[in-house]
Amino acid sequence: MRGRVSFSVLFVAALAATACKEEGTIQVHSLSFKGVKAVDESVLKSALATKESGFLPWSKKRYFDRARFEADRKRIEAFYNDRGYPDARVTGFDVKLNAKQDAVDLTVTIAEGEPVKVAGIDFTGFDVIPAAHLDDLKKRAPLKVGAPRDRALVVTTHEMAVNELRDHGYPYAKVTTREVSGADAKSVTLTFASEPGKIAYFGPIEIAGNKTVSDHVIRRELAFKPGDLYRRSLVQETQRRLYGMELFQFATVEPVNPEPQADQQPSEVPTRVTVAEGKHQRANLGVGYGTEEKARIDTEYHHVNFFGGARSAGVHARWSSLDRGARIDFTQPYFFRPHFSLGLEGQQWYTFTPAYNSIVSGGKATVTHRADLHTSWSISMTSEHESSRISPDVINSPQFPELRTSLIALGLDPTRLTQTGTLNAVGFDFQHSTADNVLDAHRGYQFAFHTEEAGKLLPGTFNYYALSFDGRHYLPLTDKLTLATRVQAGNIAAPPCPECTLTNERTPVPFAKKYFLGGATSIRGWGRYEVSPLSGSGLPIGGNSLFAVSAEMRTVLRGNLGGVLFVDGGNVWTDSSSINLGDLRYAVGPGLRYQTPIGPIRFDVGWQLNPNALLLENPAVPKRRWRVHFSIGQAF
Repeated sequence: MRGRVSFSVLFVAALAATACKEEGTIQVHSLSFKGVKAVDESVLKSALATKESGFLPWSKKRYFDRARFEADRKRIEAFYNDRGYPDARVTGFDVKLNAKQDAVDLTVTIAEGEPVKVAGIDFTGFDVIPAAHLDDLKKRAPLKVGAPRDRALVVTTHEMAVNELRDHGYPYAKVTTREVSGADAKSVTLTFASEPGKIAYFGPIEIAGNKTVSDHVIRRELAFKPGDLYRRSLVQETQRRLYGMELFQFATVEPVNPEPQADQQPSEVPTRVTVAEGKHQRANLGVGYGTEEKARIDTEYHHVNFFGGARSAGVHARWSSLDRGARIDFTQPYFFRPHFSLGLEGQQWYTFTPAYNSIVSGGKATVTHRADLHTSWSISMTSEHESSRISPDVINSPQFPELRTSLIALGLDPTRLTQTGTLNAVGFDFQHSTADNVLDAHRGYQFAFHTEEAGKLLPGTFNYYALSFDGRHYLPLTDKLTLATRVQAGNIAAPPCPECTLTNERTPVPFAKKYFLGGATSIRGWGRYEVSPLSGSGLPIGGNSLFAVSAEMRTVLRGNLGGVLFVDGGNVWTDSSSINLGDLRYAVGPGLRYQTPIGPIRFDVGWQLNPNALLLENPAVPKRRWRVHFSIGQAF
């Protein structure tokens, strides 16, 4: 006791001596720890009231408070105690004012002590669930024998045990957690004892809170029906489906009487679905800037309950230096059967490449089947008019003659300097994703496969077969470090041209379907479209085969600021089925990420390891081996 009193007196005296200004005037420049080995320092910091000031000009400033800092000593000891270190103590601190005496660096020294470890874990009363499921529960439980007794992990294991029972028809299940000291004071045995209660089934379903959305629309999203065995996972799936409709700000699914008396547990569980409708019409206007698109304007209108029935319809328009146009879309959910939907899309879209400009006008109908949260497949039919012509900027340039020759060989009309025709195609897509975050994934994987055939099943001007895939993997190495990898491949094959005079000549592929690489999302040492087969004058003209691979090491630097190191490789080849792994362009570089609610703001600098000397670059800019990319969202 005497030691604690002395420490407290010294603590207050030191702070009084250093904090010579009033509370609220001295910023906390940094907060660090010594002796911390068993816990994550960032998690420990988040549990304290004393916070560091942000280092960016617009970051929130945090000020030093003596009383709050004193209370944090107790928070640190409680933090460690909850994680199985009851003897952890704050043994010292260092408070340093800067020369201006307006900011302070804080260092706290901690003696962690020996942990209380888990000597054994027992589950009793779980014989009502299959043995294999109980074994799986034991494997998935975060609490492990030999590890420190972490109270948060004890609670998580307890909740998992309750949920396992409730997912096997026991909605009234209870689990009691008992902790018994082991052979010594530094070990415990934990027992999770089950009281499953009565087996039960879903009963009547009540809908509440809906105003313009009909009961029928809500009921068809239910993953269960009256008479089904009660399963908590079906309740969660229903809630996920309701949120996924984008019709509701709030949606909850719960038993009407979740905890009846033990002798009054009914065999049917009445369920209430409560929703609060959100705005069904949304309009957005966005103005942005990117190193590739320069200024960009996007506007969108979307109605998520178009003529009722959860149908959605919208229009999207964009203007930028690389592309512009308008698209309209309509989606009919529950297209004849659950899990199926019909999507209709129409567009007038302009795309500008260094060599030619393309206009695509037409529509697409897609039937999609979503098997579950992670997997979907779709079949589509496309009917479009494709028109491409040599870029006006090139026609009057010295590069025009050789570009004209190159594009004529690829299907350009030599008289009108255009390629026009109808594209009628049938496509198939398959997607599977376990990634934990669409905007900024840290674990899981994604796989997308696409195939398309034009000219046979649906006759048109163009005749080709296309196949592509995109695979991504996200591996968390530590709490702050993630390895992200990506592989892409694509191929467009056209049949021999029966009307052509040259041997082995192929029917032309639409210029708008040609592959390009380079830019903010692929090989970042080059700009968009710059990795591609070239015309005789050095202009990118696109190809029929593609292969690309990327790897990023992503880490958290401080707060919302992150950094990456990346390596990209890949190339595009003129002919189909001509991928050559010995002929790849490579780029490396660093990047910064700043987390925002709409995704990370991204800044990358890519350096070409093997430049293409034949590439014609903007003559107004000195030739360089690096590119800068500024955008929103991860590269992949």
